[in-house]
Formats: sequence, C-alpha cells, structure tokens
Amino acid sequence: MRIHLIDGTYELFRAWFGAPPARTSDGREVGAVRALARQLLKHARVEALTHAGVAFDHVIESFRNALFPGYKTGAGLDPRLLAQFEPAEEVTRALGFVVWPMIEFEADDALASGAARLAADPRVEQVRILSPDKDLAQCVRGKRVVTVWKERLLDEPAVRERFGVAPASIPDFLALVGDEADGIPGLAGFGERSAGALLGAFGHLEAIPADPGAWPTGVRGAARLAATLAARRDDALLYRTLATLRTDVPLVEDLEALAWRGPDPAALARIAASLEDADLAARGR
Repeated sequence: MRIHLIDGTYELFRAWFGAPPARTSDGREVGAVRALARQLLKHARVEALTHAGVAFDHVIESFRNALFPGYKTGAGLDPRLLAQFEPAEEVTRALGFVVWPMIEFEADDALASGAARLAADPRVEQVRILSPDKDLAQCVRGKRVVTVWKERLLDEPAVRERFGVAPASIPDFLALVGDEADGIPGLAGFGERSAGALLGAFGHLEAIPADPGAWPTGVRGAARLAATLAARRDDALLYRTLATLRTDVPLVEDLEALAWRGPDPAALARIAASLEDADLAARGR
C-alpha cells in the first residue's frame, strides 16, 4: 500500500496566498480554510488515497527558536491567517484525515517521523510526502520514500539531480545556501551550485577540506568560500541542526489508524455551517 503524508501548513499558506478571500456573515475570514478543504479532497482523488496523515504547525514557533533567535516565528503574519489555523485542523479532521498538530516540533518533523516509521513497515510499498519544501528531500529513501508536488516526484536519483547531493546531505546543503522560508540565513557567497559540488564530493560539512585546492574543480571563488567556511563553521553546524528534521516525534497512530474512509458527514456539516460553505457540506453526504 501507499501512504500519503500531507504538509497541511503549506497547504494552508498556499490557500491564503492563492485563493480569493471569503468572509462569513459575522466577519470572519475563512477563504483559506475553504480552499484547503477542497485541495485535500483533490489530493484524495488524484492520489487515490487509502492511508494518510496531515501535519500542521499548531503554532509557528518550535524548539528551534531556542537554538537560533533568527528562526522563523509568527511575527508579521496576518491575524486573519493565524485565526484560520485551528479551523484548518478542524475541517481536516472532519474530512476524515488523521491530523498531527505540532507545538514543540514542526509539521515537517511530524512528516519526517511518520515517513521513517511507516517505511519500516513491510506492508508499506511507498511513502509519498506531498509537499514542495526543500528540507523534506532529506527524508527520501530510494523509491520507498519520495516527495511529490504537482507533476514532480523526487526519489533518490531525482534528489541528486535536483540538488547535486544525496538526501542525507540536504541539511548540510541548506546550512550553506540557507532556507528563507525557515529563517536560516546560510553562508554568504554559497549558492546551490557551489554547495552541491562540495557536498556531492564530500557529503557533510565536516568532511569539506579547509584547503580549497582539494575542492572539486570548477567551484567559483573557492578561496573566498573556503575562508568564509573556516570563519563561520560553527554557524554552519548550527544551521545544519536547524535544517535537520526530527524523526522521533511521538506520533501515536499506527498504520491502521491512518486508513482514510472519506469525510465524517456530521462533523463536516458542523464545520461547513461555521464556514457558511454549503457546497462543502454536500461533499460529506
């Protein structure tokens, strides 16, 4: 069987920025939640879901904020979006999905933990993580754990082609090039090409030689980059820690609990009434 793990936070943000706004009669903004619900049902249809889990950042902050003050927070987010976080989880449950709401950890940690655990089950043919987030590429294992977004599937050969590194080197890669979405700044001067060349050759930060003369040929500005890495190696190691997804999130659901059987009609009717979305309610009948 195939297991589908869905990045609910990404879906909610995508809906917020991509779907038209909509307000209920009492003035609540609900457009993103309405769009999220339809996107989840589309995933169910397109991917022919049988077993699935959806992870959300119940709050934006996590344990990583204690490690690095510049890590992403909820500061600056539109209050109308923040107000839709809990209804997003509610409608996802009403649609029949297992929901993993993260507080100490992040949604991506839940996806990584679920993928690692479920891929070890011999009944599972493949785990498909539905998200475009670059950091989730570290979860890829051969063709058994893959990321999928629209028409693009990243298995292990595709990760190497896209980034120039193995999945296990993705945290090192992000430490060098940064990850703007998570507030990881990276090291000045390093781009995807130079980071890919170095980590494709040496695997991890610790293995990159201090002498740029030992680097692969063709790395532009090698001497300057080597000096930057030497001066900021501790920063790079911290950034790698921030980019490394945890696989020990205590998810309680077993494989059977992830079975998706469609919406709960009564629960969906309640949330659809709150959202004043009659079309959504009809989908649960």
